[in-house]
Amino acid sequence: MEKRSPLATFGIYASAIAACGLLLFPIYWMIVTALQPATNLRSYPPQFWPAEPQWNVFADILAKHPYAQWFLNSILIALATMIMSLAVSILAAYALSRFRLRGGTGLGLFILTSKMLPATLMIIPLFAIFKSVGLVGSLWSVVIAQATLIVPFCTWMLKGYFDTIPPELEQAALVDGCSPLGTIFRIVLPVAAPGLAATALYAFVVSWSDFLFGRTFLTTNDDNWTLQMGIASLKGEFVTEWNVIMAGSLMASVPIIIVYLFLERFLVGGLAAGSEK
Repeated sequence: MEKRSPLATFGIYASAIAACGLLLFPIYWMIVTALQPATNLRSYPPQFWPAEPQWNVFADILAKHPYAQWFLNSILIALATMIMSLAVSILAAYALSRFRLRGGTGLGLFILTSKMLPATLMIIPLFAIFKSVGLVGSLWSVVIAQATLIVPFCTWMLKGYFDTIPPELEQAALVDGCSPLGTIFRIVLPVAAPGLAATALYAFVVSWSDFLFGRTFLTTNDDNWTLQMGIASLKGEFVTEWNVIMAGSLMASVPIIIVYLFLERFLVGGLAAGSEK
């Protein structure tokens, strides 16, 4: 292999540092805005670090607003949506991948096409259904609505991943006396850990960042507001404390970082991880 010249190495590292700086600058500016006193937010020239950081802004938002309740509601919705989406997607994707169904290819494309429907198109029928069964104002309304959008794409993702797993692994397990359902949980899912991690991360992030369904179904019940709804309510009609909003947004990003760090080791795992007998 040809050795890279020092100039080329410098160019690669410089480009990588510049790209990281460009991507991380919005997060840095959120931190600066959160720590700035409200009177200095529109100062010119802008300060790239406050002279007196207002670290108490994080404690103030917890003390003056039901932030902990918003946070808990968002966590419950995201976890429930992720679990429900995975439970449905795993079985659906396995059936599409392993069984010869009449029209299976068309069914898979139809499932993927349903993901292209905008969420706004489903608001009115879902609201009518939830109102008729008394779910408006309940966290389950958002969970079910989110799952209807997440399941099609998760199914398509997992189907593609299951297609890459050799069927011989399952056949060997069946010969050893494992049940068909047991092969899914004991053989297929451990091998598909990276794909499951990517799917779970996708489901969690999409559900966590939802505003549309929460704003539609939970408006009548303040106790069930999500974090996104709560942060949006901090914007005043005449005066908006942007430092408080940025502080709340920074704290709202913590669960996404934690979930990614937890699933990262699975995301980089090999295809054959867990397949050794």
